[in-house]
Amino acid sequence: MEPFRIIPVGIVKKTDTTVSIEIYDDYTDGLLGLDGFSHIAVFYWFDQNDTAEKRRVLQVHPRKDPRNPLTGVFATHSPQRPNLIGLTVCKILSIHGGSVEIEDIDAFDGTPVIDIKCYIPGSVGEKDVRLPDWV
Repeated sequence: MEPFRIIPVGIVKKTDTTVSIEIYDDYTDGLLGLDGFSHIAVFYWFDQNDTAEKRRVLQVHPRKDPRNPLTGVFATHSPQRPNLIGLTVCKILSIHGGSVEIEDIDAFDGTPVIDIKCYIPGSVGEKDVRLPDWV
């Protein structure tokens, strides 16, 4: 299998008072119409967690709690995984130029953002969702 490149579209910016996604100039045209949505899905790269050793980890105790059962990374939100892609649904507070101010995100300041998508609630109803006990 051949590797491929992912090019960041922006970065996470955090200050004491604000959290935003700063979109690079080449990609700001992609924000057109986003102001009609209340939330976005932000895809980012766990760049501060990227080591060859961590990429080989395939099983973890969810939430770093050894009382939780050993679980495959594809069944967790662990940042240790073969491809360090994070996903958080974020509430939009405002959009100004290439800056999307959001309520919060579980990413560090300076984290590369690889994509954002408008959040549209899925077609799966709550009654159809099943979760393990540790969640």
